Amino acid sequence: MDKWTLLESEYIIQRPWATLRVDKLQMPNGTIKDEYYVLEYPTWVNMVGITVDDEVLFVKQYRHGAGQIMVELPAGVVEAGEEPELAARRELLEETGYAFENIEKICELYANPATSGNLTHTYLLTGGRKVQEQELDASEDIDVVRMSIEEAKQFLLANKIGQALHTSALFYTFQKLGLL
Repeated sequence: MDKWTLLESEYIIQRPWATLRVDKLQMPNGTIKDEYYVLEYPTWVNMVGITVDDEVLFVKQYRHGAGQIMVELPAGVVEAGEEPELAARRELLEETGYAFENIEKICELYANPATSGNLTHTYLLTGGRKVQEQELDASEDIDVVRMSIEEAKQFLLANKIGQALHTSALFYTFQKLGLL
């Protein structure tokens, strides 16, 4: 199987959280796709943080796209020039106030590779201790939720986490820890 050939590309909108381009592509069989829309997002990090008390840290926040208040993993954007591992530590500290002794990459996933090219890195962080209060951006309204590992596992298995990448991250993490 061969890749498609990019013939033309044009940006429709370029904003911090909404970048959309339309590509003209030629498939290997010669078919031309005149309008193939691609959403561009920055690289993301998701974190499964486990404290010294064996609690998994979650965040509770309103998600306007879904119109719901959701319990999710802490997550965020990798800033330009920043390594994903450092972004994971930074975002987790900012959103929860916890710092962690150990970090290990669990997986890398695409949210929707058909229409978006950004990669999400998931990390397991252990040995967490609260070292400060949250440092939230003006646009963030986040509550920290702590669950025992068993409660987190049951929360996951009861399909109470609506964010697909966070669900995947927890399944991979619990599999690695021998909990599934």
